[in-house]
Amino acid sequence: MSERSETTRARGAILLAGGRASRVDGAAKPLFEVGGRTLLGAAVEAVRAVDAAPITVAGPEAVASEVGVDLDGVDFVREDPPFGGPVAGGVAVLDAWRARDTVPEWTFVLACDVPGIAAAVARLAQDAILLPDDSEGICLADASGRPQWLTGLYRTEALVRAAAALDHRGRDAPVRALVADLPIAVVRAPADETDDVDTWEDLKRARTAAGQDAFDTQRTEEAR
Repeated sequence: MSERSETTRARGAILLAGGRASRVDGAAKPLFEVGGRTLLGAAVEAVRAVDAAPITVAGPEAVASEVGVDLDGVDFVREDPPFGGPVAGGVAVLDAWRARDTVPEWTFVLACDVPGIAAAVARLAQDAILLPDDSEGICLADASGRPQWLTGLYRTEALVRAAAALDHRGRDAPVRALVADLPIAVVRAPADETDDVDTWEDLKRARTAAGQDAFDTQRTEEAR
């Protein structure tokens, strides 16, 4: 196996699950169930399928008992203070990895509100093998061509450098502040790999697409 093939396997994952979810009344979106799995559980399984390690959730550990999958080897880190936004969550995870000296060469950065995350991660892992040596990562784009920065795979060293240049450890920073200036390949993907769940209507649509009762209120109420 070539050296390049070996290095592409050194991949960790940051799973972003600590937002306020104001558009769904503050419900715990990572615990929404779509197609028989919670969104966070699906994300954990997706990165495990491509042998990612370490796997760290940027979000409250209190949700761990309700994720619905085995979390052995998955840890939780929270930005301080909480609700600093996805960039602050990602920076907190990078700091924790560096403190433990467990920094992978590449890092999946994934929002945990994408029902099609398994296919998205598989696409990122496959297409990353084709990146030129000077690339710092790859992210998917929606049908309109807009980059979905939180569905991406990035060179960890580049993320660390970008994070160091941010004020207040990334608190309230837009995601583009962390990655938009990096040489990143943007790959257009089908809507079912990039659509996220921001609203109750989004959740209804995702459940319908998964063949689930769109008005499955039990799991939704549990996530509030």
